[in-house]
Amino acid sequence: MIVMVGAHVNDAWTRDADRQGGLYMVTVFVAGLAAPLFLFLAGLSLAMAASLRSAAIGHAGAARLALTRGAQVLALAFLFRLQSQILGWGAWSNFLKVDILNVMGLAMMAAALLWWVSESRAVRVLLFAAATAIVTMTTPLVREAGVLAVLPDPLEAYIRPLPGRTTFALFPWAGFLLGGAIAGELIHAARTRAQELRLQWSLLAAGAAGIALGYAASFQPSIYPVANFWTSSPTFFFIRLGMCAAMLPIARVVAGRPAALTATLGRASLFVYWIHVEMVYGVLGRPLRRGLPIEASLVATALLCVLLFAIVRWKDRKMAGVTLTGPMRIFAPVLK
Repeated sequence: MIVMVGAHVNDAWTRDADRQGGLYMVTVFVAGLAAPLFLFLAGLSLAMAASLRSAAIGHAGAARLALTRGAQVLALAFLFRLQSQILGWGAWSNFLKVDILNVMGLAMMAAALLWWVSESRAVRVLLFAAATAIVTMTTPLVREAGVLAVLPDPLEAYIRPLPGRTTFALFPWAGFLLGGAIAGELIHAARTRAQELRLQWSLLAAGAAGIALGYAASFQPSIYPVANFWTSSPTFFFIRLGMCAAMLPIARVVAGRPAALTATLGRASLFVYWIHVEMVYGVLGRPLRRGLPIEASLVATALLCVLLFAIVRWKDRKMAGVTLTGPMRIFAPVLK
């Protein structure tokens, strides 16, 4: 969440004169981890929650709940765009724009269906691994597939980027969520302190291997007729997926220390995402649009995170003991 807030603040508020400097380039690199981590952790949480619930309500019941949560997130994606349009974000055609919540919702539904296939954790891990590999390795081919042009633009925009219609597409972004589901299954399976320690070291080693192998492969001739390293290349995907996996042991160390800010923002991830985008890009942030030095943008990121922490704490107090019923249940992923 902190990386994501920083990414949006620097993008929206940093002045043009500072956008070619070294410090801004560093922030751009760090900001590039926000979306992969957001999706990766959504998949991790989905798999862990489903495994936990299955003991109480059965495998099929847990899978249905996971599928419902994915459908809720997809519906929230449209509500988020509707809110943006009402508050003055451009043309109404933006309502059908494919953003990260659209991809997250559909990918969560796909992950839930894969989780439903088998009660065996080993089988589920293999299914998630296969799905991650398929999505990733076919992305350069999907990006160039002429047959997709026959689809209506709003549908094609989900599969591959279309100018003005796509911020995130399922290929390859769904792969981060599916990869996160693998981590979620493995974390839930670690029952003892020794098992958890082995898992943390394994995740660190696997992440480092993904980074190293992806980096090495990037210097080899491409196996695809057309592939762009920064957008569709599997090598860059696995570098970022390796970073996500390697950051889990780091997060475990942080979680063992006083970390109220990060834990609070993390638990309220969808709520933080929902409100901070409007605060940064909407009416509230308009006076700062492209007007701050990069150093001031970094300070603004820190101050906004503190403000968001306070808002989340206020929200948690107001929602304590509140049960969302009827149509309001759709907001459960955001408010609870």
